[in-house]
Amino acid sequence: METYFAGFLGAGSMGGALAAAACKAVPPEKIAVTCSTPEHSRAAAERLGCHWADRDALIAGSRYLFLGIKPQMLAKTAREIGPAMACWDGVLVSMLAGVSLASLEALFPGKRILRIMPNTPCAVGSGMILLSRGTLATQADAEGFRELMAQAGRIDDLPERLIDAASALTGCGPAFAFVFLQALADGAVACGLPRAKAREYTAQMLLGSARLALDTQTHPEVLKDAVCSPGGSTIAGVRALESSAFRSAAMEAVLAAYEKTKTLG
Repeated sequence: METYFAGFLGAGSMGGALAAAACKAVPPEKIAVTCSTPEHSRAAAERLGCHWADRDALIAGSRYLFLGIKPQMLAKTAREIGPAMACWDGVLVSMLAGVSLASLEALFPGKRILRIMPNTPCAVGSGMILLSRGTLATQADAEGFRELMAQAGRIDDLPERLIDAASALTGCGPAFAFVFLQALADGAVACGLPRAKAREYTAQMLLGSARLALDTQTHPEVLKDAVCSPGGSTIAGVRALESSAFRSAAMEAVLAAYEKTKTLG
């Protein structure tokens, strides 16, 4: 009998972010989590404002079951939940980096599976979720997922062969953005700005810049040039970034994340 729209096996940073988004789209009592211990499950449910359940009850009662575990734990978890999954007729949603649909379908034969790659900004409604359907998953399954995650941010269908490359950008990228945010704020502090103001101003500047790029669909080079007056302060700063190989470092970060992701499955 269906009790929950969504159940989350694991409510860490990513699972918790999606659970938080789901709680904004449907009644929170229709969302449940289970973690490694009852104490952790209760704490996560209290933090998110949803329910908690033991693992077998969560599986049996969930329409969408989210795998929020580490990729290294997948084989062991699949063995443990196999009996509970046998008669379950819901949709399995995997957010495991580097784990292919073929691997998931081998571990969970006969199940409808969605492979996604979300990011932590989903918790505040500004996330990016990449979505690929397994061989048995239907368009209706994908649409139901979209409705459940409507408050998470943008959702884009993507061929699975591109998910690892895209997730190195969207999934790992928030960490790179936060490093950049911290570095810019530190520079402002070095110029004399109070720390709290530096963080606030940097975050708002990055938010506005991203919104400008999305809303106008203007090439970043054009947007950059619009800020750089001849002989001005901005072009001096851009020159400093270029002299430190900033763009190369950013590219290498994405490539390193991509190469690591390919080893996780």
